[in-house]
Amino acid sequence: MEVMVDIGNTDTVVGLYQDAQLTHHWRLSSQSHRTEDESWVAIDAFFKAQKLDPLGITGLCISSVVPDLTMIYIRMTKKYLKFEPMLISPDLNLGLRILYQDSYAVGSDRICNAVAAKKKYGTPLIILDFGTATTFDCIAKNGDYLGGIICPGISNAAAVLHYKAAKLPKIELRFPPQVIGQTTEESMQSGIMFGSVEMIEGLIKKINKELDSRAKVIATGGLAHIIAKETKAIDIVDDNLNIEGMYLIYKNNSK
Repeated sequence: MEVMVDIGNTDTVVGLYQDAQLTHHWRLSSQSHRTEDESWVAIDAFFKAQKLDPLGITGLCISSVVPDLTMIYIRMTKKYLKFEPMLISPDLNLGLRILYQDSYAVGSDRICNAVAAKKKYGTPLIILDFGTATTFDCIAKNGDYLGGIICPGISNAAAVLHYKAAKLPKIELRFPPQVIGQTTEESMQSGIMFGSVEMIEGLIKKINKELDSRAKVIATGGLAHIIAKETKAIDIVDDNLNIEGMYLIYKNNSK
């Protein structure tokens, strides 16, 4: 049993591989005040709910954009599993060349997405990840990671409007029946949801112009399915892209 831990700003996803197949995955909140013991209790509960023994874990890999939580999961692994976890970084054999000016500034989640998408879908590629931020990652035809774009996340955009404007309510993230909203909620939904689609389509056009080719667009993350239904710019939605990329890197670098 090999475990992939994807630590994001909002959620942490734990994926279990058995005989090279992703058999289970669980989600818990990314709380930096959670101790290594509390983190282990959560993983222990996930495993035992499936009648699995977590002490049978033979390898663990961490992809993290939250340094404080990285250390917690490292300590957890050492304490309970008695081995060092693997950390995703540009120092590993990734199977692609990173052309970012500072390769260590690329989030490990973006690296994992790029590795999996390149392996599964070929090149050139644009990878859209709908998370705390909405990110675009660009893979050239020759397979190099070129860089990308970081935009405010859709959920955060809605939250900021609610928290910063006294009379604007908290809204459900869905598309309203028409662009011209007839209530405050519809008006906010239109601006956030239709506005996000227009931004995505416009940026994809600009990226393709710079790539001088039509790149395949792969989407992942929480709102990927909802957004993909409203635009033809997204070719494929892949829910497990990050975990699969992490596993590919883990296997390429495991002794």
